[in-house]
Amino acid sequence: MPDSAPRHVSTPSQTGTATGPAPEAWPATDGPVLIDRSWTSWSGAHGGYVAALALAALHDCLPGRTGHPVPVRTVGAHFLAPVDQQPLRFAARVLREGRRTSMSAVTASQGGAPVLTGSAVFGRGGSGPAYTDLPAPAVPPPGDCPPFALPADLALFASHLEIRPATDARPLGGGERAELLAWIRFADRRPLDARSLVVLADALPPALFALWTVPRPVPTAELTVHFTDAVDAGPTSDWALVRIRTEHAGGGWAIENSALWSTDGRLLALARQARAVREGSGTPRVE
Repeated sequence: MPDSAPRHVSTPSQTGTATGPAPEAWPATDGPVLIDRSWTSWSGAHGGYVAALALAALHDCLPGRTGHPVPVRTVGAHFLAPVDQQPLRFAARVLREGRRTSMSAVTASQGGAPVLTGSAVFGRGGSGPAYTDLPAPAVPPPGDCPPFALPADLALFASHLEIRPATDARPLGGGERAELLAWIRFADRRPLDARSLVVLADALPPALFALWTVPRPVPTAELTVHFTDAVDAGPTSDWALVRIRTEHAGGGWAIENSALWSTDGRLLALARQARAVREGSGTPRVE
């Protein structure tokens, strides 16, 4: 495919087999990418999905990428502007490539204007002490949790996912705690690799939605995802238990932390977001 031809991200309805949905291919990021409107979140493309594409570009710019894969340790993205359906172009560069640790940076642009900047750290595994202070919450398995559909006018991207809340807390449920906890997997049931985990880290609504009964814009300005060594061995099962909490909100901003566990209780990733809490309510118009 020539570099000038945009790679189009397919929608769930464009793939499938007699036994279930076929996995959607991640688009190549070495040329322009067209993100389908089915990935819309509020009024732009889903930030976690755009950050996952940025992670691919950050990895692929490393000169040693054709050898033994080096696991990603952390990826961060700053969202400069909403991403729409124009061609999205990634320009990545190596900041450092070492024997064990490499770093790269990326800028994504639309119409000649930057919409995202980001960076990542990649590092080979080794021996060392093991410790975690975040055991998986004791909740029913996915099959015992009811499915839940996010409103399409707020989260059209959720058509790519299956979400099963693991507690009674619901978005816009008027609860007392800014926390949501749910089992999530891709509708195509793909195994969870680092890119998939970036999407799932941003899949639940802002945890403040658990307190409210009317939606309001809470866009992400910055997202950082840290991966544990559980991801080093390769993709895990399709389900992840995802918890998002608002740690602090005030002055028009919120800090939210997320944690993701596998079905066997291993901590897969931790994420933090800085969000702007906007005035106003209502729902956006999805074009």
